[in-house]
Amino acid sequence: MDLAEFKTVADPQALNLALQALWHDARGDWNRAHTLAQQADSAAGDWVHAYLHRKEGDIGNAGYWYTRAGQPAVGASVSLDDEWAAIATALLA
Repeated sequence: MDLAEFKTVADPQALNLALQALWHDARGDWNRAHTLAQQADSAAGDWVHAYLHRKEGDIGNAGYWYTRAGQPAVGASVSLDDEWAAIATALLA
């Protein structure tokens, strides 16, 4: 599945929890996305968790989750949309 296909998925249940979290975030349900990212208990879930806290504006907490995910913290010069797409693309690969 590529990013274009992912964006049109009607029901995310067949996806892993990290991708489900991104799917819900794209539809404006930050709380559901956050819950799923926490449940993922994986580096992928930690990466999505970091992104969600960055989106929320909690940069300190985001930094913790980027570190747990083994990913570099993303700076303000990267838009949230671009980061979402980069994470989704990486997790779909």
